[in-house]
Amino acid sequence: MSTKKQEKKYGNESISLLKGADRVRLRPSVIFGSDGLSGCQHAFFEILANAIDEAREGFGDKIEVTVYKDSSIMVKDYGRGIPLDYNEKEKRYNWELVFCELYAGGKYNNNDGENYEFSLGLNGLGSCATQYSSEYMDVIVYRDGYKYELHFEKGNNIGGLKKEKSDSKYTGTIIKWKPDIEVFTDINIPISYFKETLKKQAVVNAGVVFELKDEVSNEKYVYCYENGIVDYIKEINNDKGFSSIQFFETETKGRDREDKPEYKVKMQIGFCFNNEINLLEYFHNSSFLEYGGAPDKAVKSAFVYAIDKYLKAENKYNKGEKKITFTDIEDSLILVSNSFSTITSYENQTKKAITNTFIQEAMTDFLKKKLEIYFIENKDEAEKIANQILINKRSREKAEKTRIDIKKKLGGEIDVVNRVKKFVDCRTKDIKKRELYIVEGDSALGSCKLGRNAEFQAIMPVRGKILNCLKADDHKIFKNEIIVDLLKVLGCGVEINNRHSKDLHTFDINKLKWDKIIICTDADVDGYQIRTLILTMLYRLVPTLIKEGKVYIAETPLFEIRSSRKTYFAYNESEKKRILSQIKGKYTIQRSKGLGENDPDMMWETTMNPETRRLIKVIPDDIEKTKEIFEILLGDKLNERKEYISQYGHNYLDEMDVI
Repeated sequence: MSTKKQEKKYGNESISLLKGADRVRLRPSVIFGSDGLSGCQHAFFEILANAIDEAREGFGDKIEVTVYKDSSIMVKDYGRGIPLDYNEKEKRYNWELVFCELYAGGKYNNNDGENYEFSLGLNGLGSCATQYSSEYMDVIVYRDGYKYELHFEKGNNIGGLKKEKSDSKYTGTIIKWKPDIEVFTDINIPISYFKETLKKQAVVNAGVVFELKDEVSNEKYVYCYENGIVDYIKEINNDKGFSSIQFFETETKGRDREDKPEYKVKMQIGFCFNNEINLLEYFHNSSFLEYGGAPDKAVKSAFVYAIDKYLKAENKYNKGEKKITFTDIEDSLILVSNSFSTITSYENQTKKAITNTFIQEAMTDFLKKKLEIYFIENKDEAEKIANQILINKRSREKAEKTRIDIKKKLGGEIDVVNRVKKFVDCRTKDIKKRELYIVEGDSALGSCKLGRNAEFQAIMPVRGKILNCLKADDHKIFKNEIIVDLLKVLGCGVEINNRHSKDLHTFDINKLKWDKIIICTDADVDGYQIRTLILTMLYRLVPTLIKEGKVYIAETPLFEIRSSRKTYFAYNESEKKRILSQIKGKYTIQRSKGLGENDPDMMWETTMNPETRRLIKVIPDDIEKTKEIFEILLGDKLNERKEYISQYGHNYLDEMDVI
């Protein structure tokens, strides 16, 4: 019996050509960039783009989009209506060219000053590609006193072109279609995509009304920005910026290479500076450039050049200080650019970046000049901008140093037993059983160590006064030996989310080495204060541990009451009164000593024995309230803080939910 593999025949007949709708239906990602949801969204945008081009040419100032329950979509414009009749030049009907032929359209001669000079759709793929990828598509056009109708199913026309006289004053195009689940893996475009897309198009097409109807929720959304990007920047800035809104606009001509044709470029750039919000958005011929390309490179180059030049001229750099980067500017910048050109080089059909060399060079030069004039004419604003960018730069550099510190101190597997002073580990490696007691001082370490169950209870002493993490910056926090040691023992990294320290986020709760983290301090003013500082450290650096219910406070008794028969422990005044009312005969009351003075048996019974101890789970049920309390407890005036804790501290023991 032969085991030789049968050879497959590969000859002249093996080469095949995709024809008609199969060119899109079998390879949607070639046209739309994806066969998933993003490709389906792009198919919608191709139809929307044609309606936008009509409005920008001055025909119609309203575009309606309706999303139906079955995921079908309708786009209606108020333009001139797509020409669908017979085309003498091409010897074919225009409806066949528009809806059944790739690379057919009316926008190829836009650089010659004909229709659609600054068009969003130039490749001649959109209407046809979306039709080919649809389960069905219905087209209705009103123009020249006629109503035209077309119906397609899975890329094939059914019934030809229907044409009849119409008395309607309306002109425009209505296209309704359902994306085909046989072409795309997902056709359920979320309403958030439509909202975001139409809002962006309203921003860059000043005065055009975009109306969105959601048949699922019966909601209606209307977007319109009369002054385009300036109104948009005002909305985002929300009067919180520290500079005025600037708007620069120009038109020019040029070419990408000497042997390439000359083309027209229009550009609009709006920006302001804001310490709470930052935004960079680029649009070209109304297409949102997610990856930017030429405009992004131009903005970065021009802003760094102009601001660096100002800083040098005003001697604002320290001796030997490195120059600013665009990151330092971007931290406080809200900028939107809206450019147009009669020839556009997109990176691909999805139009998320443009590569025109001339657009980049022209925008860079234009911005450099305008920024230089702006800084000269607005000295006060220039000073504010320059000073803030230097603050951003120095904060970034400090954060980079902190990141290196964290990597050195918390990175990799650490032998915490040998590397952390006076830390006492437990025997079990079962994380579901392990408990970490954080105690104050060496004396408490001694009594807790003797009173614990060494199988599952570990002790970490806090030496001296812990740093107030609510007030200190990251660099200072990670210079603090107590905090770094405690983070090493926890083992789960840190959560830092400010804008200069995004890369410091190393937190992974799966690396936490403990089931419970128990804060155990004396029941006095100093004990409350230390407890609060430890809680603040956890709240600032590892808030998820509080959120996940890993942090506890161990109640320690305030009073030791001895009778002839038994010793009682009272954790507050009301308990003391209740116990005393039950004792018959003589007794003695002693105010509880510090943890360090307790004998091991007492520590076990009152604070460490899971059967008899009292633990309060720390629950951040109201984040704003938590912040408010921490601000009160950790303000700048030490005496007032001590007075507050002394007066109200017992409340935190009387209530079972803390913070």
